[in-house]
Amino acid sequence: MMRDASYYIKNLGLEPHSEGGYFQSSYTSKNHSGNKKLYTSIYFLLGAADVSHFHRLKSDELWYFHDGSSLLVHVIDEKGNYVEHKLGLNIENGEVPQVLVPKNTIFGSSVNEGGAFSLVGCMVAPGFEYEDFELFTQKELIHDYPQHKEIICKMAYEILPESE
Repeated sequence: MMRDASYYIKNLGLEPHSEGGYFQSSYTSKNHSGNKKLYTSIYFLLGAADVSHFHRLKSDELWYFHDGSSLLVHVIDEKGNYVEHKLGLNIENGEVPQVLVPKNTIFGSSVNEGGAFSLVGCMVAPGFEYEDFELFTQKELIHDYPQHKEIICKMAYEILPESE
């Protein structure tokens, strides 16, 4: 049975995410470290026309491939280097089934060219908190990383969406 993006959006109860795509919390640890959850996990889906816009977390995020087309995870590390990871199951083609995005790294994602959608899981440790989440505009990032203007224009908002 072929499953498309709408199948997962409906059956996993996915909702629009402010960074782009769709998500649903799948697990929050019951244990805490200080006032933070040890980890949180979500389902995350991008369609072919969607991007997960450049953002940064104060925690590590581990991505797991579930279904659909491979996903490109675009990363600008703390030193300003750009790296593209291929998240998927075609290992002979350079894909890997999981990718770690270290804390304080600017990153976003997009469906590999020609793909229809990507369904992944994302685990954040220590757990995700909205106050630890930062979205960026093209202007902000081009100021700091002019050498990456092309990918920044693809992956960052021109202006930030209004808060919900």
